[in-house]
Amino acid sequence: MDVLNQLLQGFITAATPINLLWCFVGCALGTAVGVLPGIGPAVAVAMLLPITVKVEATASMIFFAGIYYGAMYGGSTTSILLNTPGETASMVTAMEGNKMAKSGRAGAALATAAIGSFVAGTIATVLVTLFAPIVAEFAVKLGPPEYFMLMLLAFTTVSAVLGKSAVRGLTALFVGLAAGLVGLDQITGQARYTGGVPEMLDGIEIVLVAVGLFAVAEAMYAVLYEGRVVDSQNKLSKVHMTAKDWRRSWPAWLRGTAIGAPFGCIPAGGTEIPTFLSYATEKKLAKDNTEFGTKGAIEGVAGPEAANNATVTAAMIPLLTLGIPTSNTTAILLGAFQNYGIQPGPQLFTSSSALVWALIASLYIGNVMLLVLNLPLVGLWVKLLKIPKPYLYAGILIFATVGVYGMRQSAFDLFLLYGIGVLGVVMRRFDFPTAPVVVGMILGPLAEAQFRNAMSIGEGSAMVFLQRPMSVTLLVIVVAVLVLPRVAKALSARRARQ
Repeated sequence: MDVLNQLLQGFITAATPINLLWCFVGCALGTAVGVLPGIGPAVAVAMLLPITVKVEATASMIFFAGIYYGAMYGGSTTSILLNTPGETASMVTAMEGNKMAKSGRAGAALATAAIGSFVAGTIATVLVTLFAPIVAEFAVKLGPPEYFMLMLLAFTTVSAVLGKSAVRGLTALFVGLAAGLVGLDQITGQARYTGGVPEMLDGIEIVLVAVGLFAVAEAMYAVLYEGRVVDSQNKLSKVHMTAKDWRRSWPAWLRGTAIGAPFGCIPAGGTEIPTFLSYATEKKLAKDNTEFGTKGAIEGVAGPEAANNATVTAAMIPLLTLGIPTSNTTAILLGAFQNYGIQPGPQLFTSSSALVWALIASLYIGNVMLLVLNLPLVGLWVKLLKIPKPYLYAGILIFATVGVYGMRQSAFDLFLLYGIGVLGVVMRRFDFPTAPVVVGMILGPLAEAQFRNAMSIGEGSAMVFLQRPMSVTLLVIVVAVLVLPRVAKALSARRARQ
């Protein structure tokens, strides 16, 4: 009953005209961003971070949640019509969706993607409502040693999962940790790694790093490395599903949701694994799997789209309750929270309960808004694909520059922004993941403070981490995350040789 009362209060806050407007703008912008190939939700949220600094915290979070959701919805449009996934999550949708479009069934593919996203998003939001407070209640009982181990787990999972190799992920993480140390020491007040530059005394702004690594790097990378590709677009048929399409889609939506939701809850990151798992499941369970990879099977669009949206929504649980981001976008959302002096974690449900419940209520509202926006207005979104790429990337650079300069009116910030943008291009060129940099920057100083507190409790002895059951459990999980994938790889290689 307590959860229902809190949620009702959240709906009252989220349903104010100004918050509804922010939710609508976020959903519309997110869908537009999702439709444009190559620009994912991470870039959109990073680009708009500086502009919302003056907006009230609750409205700002509702706005970003709308973008986050909308971009995941919109990504299916380009995947189906152009075979160009805007996000890695839409890669699987492109496989069957594009084949359906070529067979003249683009409308049915777009409809099953939109409705599947709505179903999965709603079910996963119910899970967030029910389980987030329970996880938060448990996490409140943790002390500094457990918190340090929890952050160590966040570092290892994000680094090991969000990249092609763990070494690259950990390298990116250490870049972020180093950037997080710049500024005044929290305890002694000594200046560290500032290079004698007064602007560095306050530390490097997380917003600036997010905008540089995602938005500026994306635009610069496109200019430097992407060739002039002529996209051929499939014809858009009427957006509706036949009775047979409905019969084949609804079990796939439910299975996709069941696969995706657990992946969002665990701090292991990424929508790639659940979407591919869902696709493999649908292919195995199909009575006639000859349509897969030829004419396009509707289950191959319905399942992965549901899995994708369930994962994205359920990712709010570790973000809000433990302060652990499990994707690029949640890493930037963590930065958005910090921008308002709010630290996601166990205390969030007590210290900022009105904001959290308004945010959860806005997920329900946003889901309905997106269904209304997506089905009737698909033709309008498709017109966005006609925007020439040079104008698009020039717009991103102008937005990013004006936004960052508006924060402190500092020319030094602009030099830093483009320096970080160049670093982002280099990282993309050599396949280094960018999310660990943001995670390292945000959680690094917090992990340092918790480590110092834990060492004080243990009177200088590191044994304090092995004397508490929860701390030891987390340490074992950290070792497992780093060791088990390598053991599994070595065993499969050995089997292949035999």
